[in-house]
Amino acid sequence: MRTENSAIVPDRTAARSGTLLAALGVLAFSFTFPATLWSLEGFGPWTSTALRCALAGVAAAVLLYAERRRPSDLVPPRRHLPALIVVATGCVIAFPLFTALALQTTSAGNAAVVIGALPLATASYASVRTGARHSPLFWAAAVTGALAVVVFTLLRTGGAPGPGDLYLFLALAGAAAGYAEGGRLAGLLPGRKVISWALLIALPLTVPLSALALALEPAHVTATAVAGLAYLALISQFGGFVVWYGGMGLIGVVRASQLQLAQPLLTLVWAVLLLGEHLTPAAPLTAAVVLTCVVVTQRAR
Repeated sequence: MRTENSAIVPDRTAARSGTLLAALGVLAFSFTFPATLWSLEGFGPWTSTALRCALAGVAAAVLLYAERRRPSDLVPPRRHLPALIVVATGCVIAFPLFTALALQTTSAGNAAVVIGALPLATASYASVRTGARHSPLFWAAAVTGALAVVVFTLLRTGGAPGPGDLYLFLALAGAAAGYAEGGRLAGLLPGRKVISWALLIALPLTVPLSALALALEPAHVTATAVAGLAYLALISQFGGFVVWYGGMGLIGVVRASQLQLAQPLLTLVWAVLLLGEHLTPAAPLTAAVVLTCVVVTQRAR
C-alpha cells in the first residue's frame, strides 16, 4: 500500500485553502471600481474614501476586540509598525483616494487595464525591498507589461495623459507597496490582523476626515450610492483583504499574485454587464498583453 509523508498532506491542504482564500480576495477586489462609481453617484471622492476607510476601521476594531485574549492583542507588535504603516498608507489611504479621484474622469474598464500592471509593480517593489534577484526574462516581461499600459494610456488620451491617468498610476504605486508589505507580514501574522491593524492605524485620520468631507462635499444619498459605499467598506477595504492576506500567508505573495491575473478581466466584465460601458478594442488587447507578461514573470522567477 502506498503511503505519503504526513507533512505533505498539511502542506497540500494549506495550499488548497490558501488558493481558495486568495481567489476570493481577487473576486472581491474585481468589483471595487464599479462599486466606487456607484458610491460617487451620491458622495464626493473625499467623502467616499474617508467613509469607506472609517467604516472598515470600525469593523476591524470590532474584530480585534472580539478576538482579544489580553489587552495587548489590540496593539500591533512594535517591530511590525513600519510595515503596517506602509499598508495603511498604500492600501487604506492612497489606493482608495486616487482611484476615486481617477474614476471621476475615466471609466472602470480603462482603470482596470491600468491597474492590471499591479502584479508587476508589486513584484518590482518586493524585489527592491527584499533584494531578491530575477532573471533577464523576468525583467523583460515586466518592462513589456509596463510599456503596454503606458502605450494604452497614451493612445486613449491622444498622447496627453489626463489627471485621471496620473491618479491611477499613484494608486498603482501605493497598492504595490501595501500588497508587498502586507503579504510579507501575512507570513508572520494572521492575515486578518494585518489589515485590521492597518485600518486601526489609519482610523485617527479617517474619522475626522469623514466629518470634514461630509461638511465640504455635497452628498446626494441614494440606494445605489449607499450600496456602493457599503461594498467598498465591508468587502473591498476589509473582508477582501482578510481573505487576500490570509491566502498570501498560506501560499506566499508570488503564488497569490498569479491568481490576481483574473482581476482586470473580471472588472472589464462587470463594467460591461453592470455599468453598460463600451470598451475600445485596445482595452481587452492591452489587458491580455499585461496578463501574458505577468504569467511570464511568474514562470521566470
